[in-house]
Amino acid sequence: LRGMSSHGLHWYGKFANPDVLKWLRDDWNVQVWRAAMYLAQGGYATNKACKLRMIDSIEAAIENGMYVIVDWHVHGDRDPLLYKDWAIEFFTEIAQKYGEYPNIIYEICNEPNGDDVTWKGNIKPYAEEVIATIRQYDPDNIIIVGTSCWSQDVDIASEDPIDASNIMYTMHFYAGSHGDELKEKAEKALKNGLPIFVTEWGTTQASGTYGVF
Repeated sequence: LRGMSSHGLHWYGKFANPDVLKWLRDDWNVQVWRAAMYLAQGGYATNKACKLRMIDSIEAAIENGMYVIVDWHVHGDRDPLLYKDWAIEFFTEIAQKYGEYPNIIYEICNEPNGDDVTWKGNIKPYAEEVIATIRQYDPDNIIIVGTSCWSQDVDIASEDPIDASNIMYTMHFYAGSHGDELKEKAEKALKNGLPIFVTEWGTTQASGTYGVF
């Protein structure tokens, strides 16, 4: 898949429309639009109206025959358990309304981070509960689970994977910040049979600055 991520929908929601997605599809040969709905940093936690831009993204992707990654953008909030109840509420609504469409890909926690936010203690328990919620309404669309350390520790997840079907695991790679160490994590995870989806990458540093690398 070739795709583009929206950055925060509460900042750049104007691009979540059918005309932009059609242009990306036709001019850039894009097949997937990643709609990033931040929680902290002015996002859903303080402005639930940004959910409307997610709905716009989904509708635009369906209209243009594209995949849409519904991204619950854990970042500044660090721990996916912090807003777990809201995540269950949100993904229940999305799965009920759009689960029948093959366009939908769920990304249920973008970049968990912090030494105290671990795969076993925080991320996996959160994911198991949210996955069970989605599967009540959508039995087969892909669900992507973030990994610890800003979605880098796919090797750790590969040693303790989630017991569910059609699950993938996130790794993020920025060429200016990441190198052989992260590649080795990916190789170990793949060797262990973990399906990986690189939902975010860039030719800059991880901060989005400098480059091209």
